[in-house]
Amino acid sequence: MQVLSRVEVLIVGGSYAGLAAALSLGRALRSVLVLDSGQPCNRQTPRAHNFLTQDGEHPAVIRAQGLAQVQQYPTVSFRQDMALHIQKDGPEFVVTTESGQRIAARKLIFASGIRDMLPTLPGFAECWGISVLHCPYCHGYEVRGQALGVLSNGEPGYLQARLIRNWTPHLTLFTNGPSTLDATQTRQLYEQNIALVETPIQAVEHSQGRLHHLLLQNEVAVPLAAVFTHVPFEQHTALPARLGCAFTSAGHVQVDDWQRTSVPGVYAAGDATTPMRSVANAVAAGTKAGAFVNHELLGL
Repeated sequence: MQVLSRVEVLIVGGSYAGLAAALSLGRALRSVLVLDSGQPCNRQTPRAHNFLTQDGEHPAVIRAQGLAQVQQYPTVSFRQDMALHIQKDGPEFVVTTESGQRIAARKLIFASGIRDMLPTLPGFAECWGISVLHCPYCHGYEVRGQALGVLSNGEPGYLQARLIRNWTPHLTLFTNGPSTLDATQTRQLYEQNIALVETPIQAVEHSQGRLHHLLLQNEVAVPLAAVFTHVPFEQHTALPARLGCAFTSAGHVQVDDWQRTSVPGVYAAGDATTPMRSVANAVAAGTKAGAFVNHELLGL
């Protein structure tokens, strides 16, 4: 049986951005419900970095601490459930969840994150977030000075290789097939002692997610401590699109400086909105979203 409950703000997603938004709103005495499906994109990552006071802590520990602190505020509640449908009903948004609940809210915050679309390359998924990495600012220091790889091609590969070169003099760009770099880019990489390997990759050889080497299709094994790469992504939920929210050309929910989407009353924060994926950035954006939702509720 469906039960209709009402809150001032419904937050879809209960990781760092969602909890930070809930904290701001709880401290502003707003009634808030946080829905979370329990599938954060960094669930395999052993350590979070570049977050002041929490550098090196396990991501799940940071989230657990945040959840415990947010739950001290009596106007904030948390539910493990998934938002499936949203419709506009006058001044409210009505959300139907996977468990059959119906919640009406005056404002929405999407902190629902993204889903990485990993290639079928053997070993890649097992190493993702552990030794196959997306962000050198989050993980580069721990593998500094070691043999590293970049898995990419063309302009993105060229730019990523030049970035990762900051952390090691022992770097190889793997294009996983014929290089699409132009002559100038190739020359500049060689001038920085960045090796270029075009042989397709057969597998990512590892032990419990810790990379040993990339096995090429010619059976050559290239020992590496880590590989940096970018993978395609999709939004964790299609609900912002169904509501008519605008998206960037890269596929992120488009927001303004106050985390407002193109749909009045709907905000978004965290990985769903930006390529700058880190715990610190998610917390900052969620805090901002919560504060400006409260401003909007006050008519400021």
